[in-house]
Amino acid sequence: MKTVSELTDFYYKTLYPPLQKLENERKKLRYRIIIIAVFYIVIALVFGLSFSNSSYFSPHILAIFGVGHFSFGVFLYKWLLKDYTQEFKTTILGPLIKAIDEKLSYWSEMHVSELDFNKSELFTQKPDRFSGNDFVSGEIDGVKIQFSDIHAQKRHKNSKGQESLETLFQGLFIVSEFNKNFHGKTIVLADTAQKTFGSLLGNWLQSKNMSRDELVKMDDNNFEKEFVVYSTDQIEARYILSHALMTRLLNFQQKSQHPVYVSFIGGTIYIAIYHKKDLFEPSVFHSLLEYKIAMEYVKTLHLALGIVEELKLNQKLWSKR
Repeated sequence: MKTVSELTDFYYKTLYPPLQKLENERKKLRYRIIIIAVFYIVIALVFGLSFSNSSYFSPHILAIFGVGHFSFGVFLYKWLLKDYTQEFKTTILGPLIKAIDEKLSYWSEMHVSELDFNKSELFTQKPDRFSGNDFVSGEIDGVKIQFSDIHAQKRHKNSKGQESLETLFQGLFIVSEFNKNFHGKTIVLADTAQKTFGSLLGNWLQSKNMSRDELVKMDDNNFEKEFVVYSTDQIEARYILSHALMTRLLNFQQKSQHPVYVSFIGGTIYIAIYHKKDLFEPSVFHSLLEYKIAMEYVKTLHLALGIVEELKLNQKLWSKR
C-alpha cells in the first residue's frame, strides 16, 4: 500500500487540475453561503420580532417558528453544497482511493450495512435510524475490507411523549477479514471506567456490566489502561489478543486519536472509530489546496486501509478452521 507521503504527492500533483477548478467553485460557494446566511438571519430577526411583539402568538408557537427556521436553514445549506460535494467525491476522493489500490471500489452514497453493524455487537442497542456514506470495499494484500462513515441513532420518548434521537455511534466503521475463525466472541471497548473512577472502582464497575459477557483481565498494563475486554471464552480471548496484537491496537488508537472499539466474531474483525463529523466531506470555508486539509483526507484513508498492515491481517499467523 502507498505511504502517506506518496498519497500526498498524488493529491497535489496528479489531482491538481481538478483541485484548482474545485477551489474556484469553493470560493464562489462560500461567498454565496455567506450572502444567503446574512439575508436569512435578517429576515428571521424581522419576522421573529414582529411575532414576539404580537399578542396573537404564544411562546409555544414562537418556539415552533424558531425550530422551523433552523431546520430550513440546515436543508438550504445541504442543498447548496450538494453539487460541489458530489464533484469533489467523484474527481478527487474516488481517484485517491484507486491510487491506494486498484482493487478498491468507492461509492459515495452507500455505506456499511446495518446487518454488519449489528453483527459487530460493539453496541448493546440496535439503532432506530441508520445512515452513512463514502463506502469503500475491496482487498488490501489479499485481505477483504470495507468501511464507511456511519451515523447510528436510537429513538427515545420523554414523559410527555416527545421523541428525540440519541447518537449510538458516529464515525468510521471498518469490517475486515481476520486470519482465524473464532468459536466465541471477544469485544474490546475503550476503557472509560478506569480513566474516570480509577483502577479499583473502575474494575468493579466493568465486572458488573450485565449487558456484556465475562470480563477478561489482560496482563498488559498499558493495554488495560486504554481498553476493557469482554468475551464468551477467556482462553480464546487471550489467544487472539497476543502481546503483539495488543501493542498494535494501542498504536492504532494513538494514530486515530479517537476512541476505538474492536470486536472479533466469526473470523471477522470489526472496528469502530468515533468522530463527530463526516470524514470525507469537502471543506467549504478552508482551501482544498491547504496542506492541513489535504492531510485530513489522506490520513483518514491511510488509517482505515492501514489496519491490514498495522494489525498484520495479511499475515496468516493461524490457519482458518
